[in-house]
Amino acid sequence: MSPTADRPSVDQTRPEPTFDLHPDPTFEPAPGQLFIGGTRRESGTGLRHDVVDPSTGRTVTTIAAANTDDVDAAVAAARTAFDTGTWATRPGRERSRILLDIARLIRERGAELAALESLDVGKPLLLARTIDVTATAEHFEYAAALAQGLDGTVCSTPLPVHAFTRREPLGVIAAITPFNFPLLLSATKIAPALAAGNAIVHKPAGDTSLSALLMAEILQEAGVPDGVLNVVTGSGAQLGDHLVSHPGVDKISFTGSAQVGAHIAHVAGAHLRPVTAELGGNCAHIVFADADLERAVQDITMGFLLNTGQFCMAGARLLVERAVHDEILQALERTVPTVPVGDPRDPATVVGPLAGADRRERVDRLVQETVRSGARVVTGAERLDLNGGFFYRPTVLAEVDCHAPAVREEVFGPVLTVQPFDGEEEAVARANGTAFGLAAGVQTSDLSRAHRLTSRLRAGTVWVNCWGLLDPAVPFGGVKHSGWGREGGTEVLDSCTTTKSVIMSLPGEAGR
Repeated sequence: MSPTADRPSVDQTRPEPTFDLHPDPTFEPAPGQLFIGGTRRESGTGLRHDVVDPSTGRTVTTIAAANTDDVDAAVAAARTAFDTGTWATRPGRERSRILLDIARLIRERGAELAALESLDVGKPLLLARTIDVTATAEHFEYAAALAQGLDGTVCSTPLPVHAFTRREPLGVIAAITPFNFPLLLSATKIAPALAAGNAIVHKPAGDTSLSALLMAEILQEAGVPDGVLNVVTGSGAQLGDHLVSHPGVDKISFTGSAQVGAHIAHVAGAHLRPVTAELGGNCAHIVFADADLERAVQDITMGFLLNTGQFCMAGARLLVERAVHDEILQALERTVPTVPVGDPRDPATVVGPLAGADRRERVDRLVQETVRSGARVVTGAERLDLNGGFFYRPTVLAEVDCHAPAVREEVFGPVLTVQPFDGEEEAVARANGTAFGLAAGVQTSDLSRAHRLTSRLRAGTVWVNCWGLLDPAVPFGGVKHSGWGREGGTEVLDSCTTTKSVIMSLPGEAGR
């Protein structure tokens, strides 16, 4: 996501958008095909998978359901493209120009991309346009800069040699992406991999693949050679293991749940294949009594409701210093029910549906189990019947036990648990008291306290007096069960390049 000032706000007093937020209501996406070796094609079985609009439960189109033979064809196309050097051997400056063209085309086709994300995921159109599309373009722009700076280093050594390193592409990278931010999370993997000269086989989530197929079209239009990006759509359970264990794949880059990440690591490990994994989160948002409480309530609310709570860095666990616990809870009780929920194509909507019926059932199950364990419902905790869609009322739960399901597990929905604490030690212990370590936040006016806590919180990212602001130039990733490796920043190059050492004997020095 992008650190833009015009992100969706809970108060509905937003600046007027400078782009069209009223797409053609009759717009329906074309049926999706596989994209292999620069060509659109049906799957080997001819089978197709329904694409359902989560806001209505209506099938809007279908996509090809690939099989393992299609995966083999995609890997073969990527392998050929890499080994022949059509992309890998191009000067970084040329790759950079194409990456900038990709960013330009993404911006030009932003309305279409946002409409696809909204139909496919149920994402509010304003969110898709201001964050997903914008940040996707920014990732390709940042990758364009990286492509021009793939330099090695000269090594100082007492040996009679000239020693230096080269940073080179890994080869074929399997990029496996989740359902919640299909366009943006594809870009976080594809853009730097292309900058480094790799070829890619992209496996998007089985039920949210439309923007990945349009991205392949955009890359081809910008001049990325055939075979450098290939997209296979269909069941992750069927295709994932085959792709991860494929002998033609050199690296796996995965974003998704901790359970699937552990399985991928196990399969890849058996084949000595490196993996970068950005996994789940259950992030703690800590509010001290000296914070700007009005601003904190805004950050808390959007911190758990953005993308209907379907993002790994959602601030789903609120920890509030006891002195202001009741005040914050009362503010949330007033504020959360006013956040607009409804049709994702309505520019006023902030919270859309969950991305599928099964995902709504899981959210409701975790909420009801938490209530049965003793939690009090402040607001929400129920399904919403809106136009046949998979809506869930934004939910705040208080008096929540540390062992309650919504505290232990990643809910991945519009649900916030609230717990009081006394002092920094208890706040840190509660924040670090889960298996996850993706992100955390601190609200305080005490700069010394902010520094103390950022050093003690076991998380890959810590926000102070804000939540969810990211940029392609800033590394992102987790610790513990939230994964390993980093996307973003110059650190991302470590995940899509290898370092080669060159040791060159100097003339007349051999044998010394």
